[in-house]
Amino acid sequence: MMDIQVTLTDHPKQKPDQNQLGFGKYFTDHMFLMDYDKEHGWHDPRIVPYGPIPMDPSCACLHYAQEIFEGMKAYRTAEGKIQFFRPQENFKRLNNSCKRLVIPELDEELLLEGLKKLVEVEKDWVPSIPGASLYIRPFIVANQEVLGVHPSARYIYCVILSPSGAYYATGLNPVKIYVETNYVRASRGGMGEVKTGGNYAASLIAQEEAEKQGYSQVLWLDGVERKYVEEVGAMNVFFKIDGEIVTPELDGSILPGITRKSVIELLKSWGMKVSERKLSIDELEQAAKDGRLEEAWGTGTAAVISPIGELKCRDTVTVVNNNQIGPVSQKLYDTLTDIQWGRTADTFGWIVPCC
Repeated sequence: MMDIQVTLTDHPKQKPDQNQLGFGKYFTDHMFLMDYDKEHGWHDPRIVPYGPIPMDPSCACLHYAQEIFEGMKAYRTAEGKIQFFRPQENFKRLNNSCKRLVIPELDEELLLEGLKKLVEVEKDWVPSIPGASLYIRPFIVANQEVLGVHPSARYIYCVILSPSGAYYATGLNPVKIYVETNYVRASRGGMGEVKTGGNYAASLIAQEEAEKQGYSQVLWLDGVERKYVEEVGAMNVFFKIDGEIVTPELDGSILPGITRKSVIELLKSWGMKVSERKLSIDELEQAAKDGRLEEAWGTGTAAVISPIGELKCRDTVTVVNNNQIGPVSQKLYDTLTDIQWGRTADTFGWIVPCC
């Protein structure tokens, strides 16, 4: 494995108030960098002071959007130890994104070692108050200086860190979801199953419309028939219908979320019936009318579990569980966060210690 060089900053930043962190607003003193070119492959892994990345105006990522990213967290336990939640799954998904965007794959062991070393350098930035964590953003951008639609010959891999509080200012209160029927985020054969910026850029216009109508997130339907539930902009979704947990199947247009995967494994370990299948918005609305839609929630790294209290599709407004968090949502949130922050035993082998 390559040696990771460390260069520490001479000008450390003042750390923000842990009670006023928000999400993605502050960044630590250092970042991890590694370069790729065809002659050397991935090389020169290093930790350096946080700062701008030199980029020519003709860089491929600026013109053809060849870039990918990931999102994960580091948690400080009550004993002061720092740990990760399933980071191997993030790096595996990063390499899957590399395949789709024609980016050379990376050594996942090196990525984990680099992450551990970076967080160890920045351990004083990991929040210690309840609910706060250190958000981790690995990403890759194409930086060959050339115009032309083809894979880049050079790339930068970078990891930046951001101490963050709760993802939603309202905490675990149910969110209101707007069902998008005009625009399409992704379709099978596209890039919906990879974590690339273009997917999020495609969602911005619908997000604006949702916010105008008083809704905080957008629920996307499939790109072909425009009737099957897929995912919320920043989350996978689950519905409890007649005691059965239903979540849209992974068919190539939905991001395979790591929290999603963990939730499915947890639910099955509790003996609950879980179905990954197509679920139409009509079926969902009918289940609500019949009183069979018992709970709904989203899952994601940032929010963990986000209960859904209301859905609006065209002129139909569906209220879920009297706009209250349900028992399954609450149990999932409590269990996952207890494992992540080390408050309960990890019987699944999900936790990776850092320092």
